[in-house]
Amino acid sequence: MSYFCCTLLQSVRVTGFVSLIAVCLLSSCGSRSDTAKAEESEIEVLCAAGLRVPVEEAARAYEAEGLGMVRLEFGGSQTLLSKMEVSKKGAVFLPADVSYIDIAKKKNLVAEQVDLTVMNGVVAVKKGNPAGVHSLADLQKDGVRVVLANPELAAVSNLTSKALSLAVWQSLTSRAVAMKPTVSDAANDIVLGAADAGFVWDVTVLQTAGLEKVELPELAAVKGRVAGAVCVAGSHQTAALRFLRWLSSPEKGGPILTKHGYTAPKGDAWVKEPALTVYAGAMLRPAIDQTISEFEKREGCRVDRVYNGCGILVAQMQTAVPDVFFSCDVSFMDQVSNLFPNAKEISSNQLVILVKKGNPHKIRTLEDLGKSGIRVGVGNEKQCALGVITQTTLKESGWRDAVTKNVVVQAPAGDLLVNQLLAGGLDAAVTYISNAAGSAQQLEAMPISMPCAIAQQPLAVGKDTKFPQLAARLTAALTTAESRQKFEALGFGWKKEAATVP
Repeated sequence: MSYFCCTLLQSVRVTGFVSLIAVCLLSSCGSRSDTAKAEESEIEVLCAAGLRVPVEEAARAYEAEGLGMVRLEFGGSQTLLSKMEVSKKGAVFLPADVSYIDIAKKKNLVAEQVDLTVMNGVVAVKKGNPAGVHSLADLQKDGVRVVLANPELAAVSNLTSKALSLAVWQSLTSRAVAMKPTVSDAANDIVLGAADAGFVWDVTVLQTAGLEKVELPELAAVKGRVAGAVCVAGSHQTAALRFLRWLSSPEKGGPILTKHGYTAPKGDAWVKEPALTVYAGAMLRPAIDQTISEFEKREGCRVDRVYNGCGILVAQMQTAVPDVFFSCDVSFMDQVSNLFPNAKEISSNQLVILVKKGNPHKIRTLEDLGKSGIRVGVGNEKQCALGVITQTTLKESGWRDAVTKNVVVQAPAGDLLVNQLLAGGLDAAVTYISNAAGSAQQLEAMPISMPCAIAQQPLAVGKDTKFPQLAARLTAALTTAESRQKFEALGFGWKKEAATVP
């Protein structure tokens, strides 16, 4: 509390004393709250020097919109990677090529990746090309001074060294007048007349007055695929994701990047708090709901979930198509393959016969479900995958007619059958093993050992979603090792290919 507040308090009556304390404290608390809020939204971006110009402009525009503070640190891509590994700091890693993100992922330094743009490798020379550099051979002529960015620190030289033959690269490095830490430093040497030519990005030339570029066929493969990644050790990961979404969006970061010569990013439409809609089979809810809630919190988005029988969900898609569909079985995904063309199977679920603990009616096989007086519950084949697979299994077993006579309930979801079994309305129910996961103390499950009695669950992003990258990150979250543990704890099987979902 300030000296002024203390002096004033001494001169007021006791009745005003409490009120003034309250005012001062509220004012003080508000100030601390504002400061804390600003600190919470500040992110540190470790950015390659070759991206400095557009990222600086983007950061200021981002701040001007009141979205948070951005603190930038520039350097060579390898330098920044090493710093992140040693200091365990940073919120966003923005190297000049995704190969550095790949390395960081292997070291568990970064998580989500957002693709941004592409840069092309060229030779930079002074305006007018006074040294007459037009080919790779010209760079090796006597009198031509070549400057290089250090390939151990800068992406452009690292990629160039791999594109050229070992002999040519060794010749160039042995003749180099200087080895600089960043591509910007190399470009500046040419501008200042300390060198005649050097390998840089095409956008570096555009952004540096006094330079022009020479394109060489040998550099056609030297492309910096630029992406940003969220640092695992960063404390503001939701803010980091928001900045990357903004930077990659066609409406926000896109125009800034193209203004400075970069190819336009293919990010999601910009919304501060985007919303996804997910349709999922009811049986999947226990396995995915927590993961989706965690995803919402991390991404700063909303995910509207609709759980139901897949037959009902597919019918709803005639009027409303979700961003993501997680189907109970491939048969229902096949019905909407035109809307979800890249579905991948993630999990499987075994069909079982559920009975009360102790199995009072001695039901162990499909044949036993045909016994006189047995009340059976099955899935509705027009509303859910459970019903379709149950009918197929009964038909192939040869017991469909006998069992059908005892069917008293056809439900759109397996959990409804479990509820009726627990309530005493059924003697047995044909469900998925996952439906019984929460009732192990009250129910017994008899597996139906037939190949057709296993449902496969595919997952896909809708081809017309406004948020393809956000939706892809959600599918990735649903296929992590942590997600797999949730599935397997409920009795689901897991596909080895599941981790390849983008």
